[in-house]
Amino acid sequence: MTSRREAARLLWRTAAGAVRGRPRAASAVIAWSLLEAVPTAVFGRAVAQATDAFVGDRPVRAVAWLAALAVAAIAGAFGSRRLYPALAALVEPFRDDLVRQVTRGALYRSLRGRADTGAVARLTHQVEIVRDTFGGILVVARGFVFAAGAALLGLLALMPEVALLVLPPLVAGLALFGAAFGAAAVRQRDLVVGEEEIAERTTALAEGLRDVVACGAEDQVRERLAAAVDAQAAAGRAVARFAAVRALALAVSGWLPLLAVLAAAPWLMRRGATPGMVVGALAYVLHGLQPALRTLVQGMGGSGLRLAVTLGRILETSAPVPPPLPPVTGAPRERRDDAPAVELRGVTFAYGPSARPVISGLDLVIPRGDHLAVVGPSGIGKSTLAALVAGLLAPLEGEVLVDGRPAGDPSARVLIPQEAYVFTGTVHENLTYLAPDASDEDVGRAADELGLAGLVRDLGGYGASVDPAALTEGQRQLIALCRAYLAPAPLIVLDEAACRLDAAAEARAEEAFARRPGTLVVIAHRVSSAVRARRVLVLDGTHARVGRHRDLPAVSPLYRDLIGRWETGDPDRPAPGAPDGPDTAGPEGPGGSQPPGLLGDPDRVNPVPRADLPVDAGEVVADRPDREDEVLGDLRRRGPA
Repeated sequence: MTSRREAARLLWRTAAGAVRGRPRAASAVIAWSLLEAVPTAVFGRAVAQATDAFVGDRPVRAVAWLAALAVAAIAGAFGSRRLYPALAALVEPFRDDLVRQVTRGALYRSLRGRADTGAVARLTHQVEIVRDTFGGILVVARGFVFAAGAALLGLLALMPEVALLVLPPLVAGLALFGAAFGAAAVRQRDLVVGEEEIAERTTALAEGLRDVVACGAEDQVRERLAAAVDAQAAAGRAVARFAAVRALALAVSGWLPLLAVLAAAPWLMRRGATPGMVVGALAYVLHGLQPALRTLVQGMGGSGLRLAVTLGRILETSAPVPPPLPPVTGAPRERRDDAPAVELRGVTFAYGPSARPVISGLDLVIPRGDHLAVVGPSGIGKSTLAALVAGLLAPLEGEVLVDGRPAGDPSARVLIPQEAYVFTGTVHENLTYLAPDASDEDVGRAADELGLAGLVRDLGGYGASVDPAALTEGQRQLIALCRAYLAPAPLIVLDEAACRLDAAAEARAEEAFARRPGTLVVIAHRVSSAVRARRVLVLDGTHARVGRHRDLPAVSPLYRDLIGRWETGDPDRPAPGAPDGPDTAGPEGPGGSQPPGLLGDPDRVNPVPRADLPVDAGEVVADRPDREDEVLGDLRRRGPA
């Protein structure tokens, strides 16, 4: 927030969005608030009638009006009691929306390779501050609207002239408060940001004090730190001045109406007002308008400022700013039955406008029902490709289509990352999270297919509670894999989703997904995943080659090297498909497996024995377009390339 108006706009958008998105809860709040405001509407009228009745020596009439006031008070108490559950139905979903906002921002930053260390603080501390403050502000604003409205309606019914006396100072005081609120929010934000800046400068000064002295930069550093302290002090004084403006606004809107009624009492009496009507008008001002105004000004001046600043900081730091989407022209694209499962057309993606592209000009077609494995060194763009296919990232150039439509539809794909998510709940709830209508037979069959039945028995059955912290990484991955298997989505993307399993368990899981109807894309961390796949996509930083396992070694030095080391552990032995090499390879190689890190060497040495590839296992270089090259084995199918 940088302008005075943005603070009020932010609060208004927040409240309006929470109310507009939940009409049933908002209707309940309005209904119970109307009932809660009944005593305020009746109070001045009852006091006026009872006063005149006592003056006219009619005690029975006076008691009747006081009894009516007591009944109204009971009705208001009942409305107030039923009001808070309705308010909770607005506030709690708002908190969930904030949590999703923070989580999306953190996930987006992690996909871009940047750790979001402040996400936990925002989730646990700032979100709760905003939730509690938003609930308080909602109570305050709602109370003022209904209480002030009831008091003004009561004044109009009692004597319209009194309402005309009260309304101008009320509006003037509220306008003064509103005008000062935006400036106070800006200063409050400057105060918070200033504290952070001073802390950062002080820490940097303490760490680099010797360098400052050695370079003779004491005066320059002192001036910069003094400027930050002065700005912080100015912001603090501005926030303090707002307290005085707040008191002035309360005096104008709350006390001037009272003085106006008292000063105009003789004039009102000449126009037919009774003593009881004057007393009733004072009662409306003192016990209707003034408490509502005081609560509004103090609540918005304190909690409202904190809400505006904290919510603004959450949105500033948590809202992901994705790369720009390509312009949409023409009619919206409809799903075609003949469209491939996935299609990438000239896709280029980089983590930043000036960064070197991770993927450049990639064309790729994945037919429906295909089983594709993606291999390549660590950092080459395999997970980026998975995120593009899932719609979590948008390409800088080109387009990504899933079933002929832009990627991103959650019902069209399921992406399981390496870090499996398991939540606190029953085993059945975790497994059916993406398929809530799955039958018990479907769940049991999926568990048997993926080898999860033993773990389910150990946990105590499908109704047993799951403690994520008590599970190993492999057990969490098994649960996540079974959850994806049950999902109705036709496309499954496994981004090293079985890397914590042993080779046999991983093979069982991938074979189960291969038998499942639909399309499977596996980001492989073992070469054995590529052997099981129908086709393999090899990313080496300069080319993207796709073909069958037995054909790729002839055209991809990287794949030939990986296969050779996987089969024998001897880099000098020819790989399958190479000259003088074996024709086929077993699904797990002679040793039954291979180190999980084979496709991302821990020694960070370029595994490709070629001088023309200036890239190692940890560096991304895309100096030429990553075109899809289909090798000879696929062209023998006589199908479309």
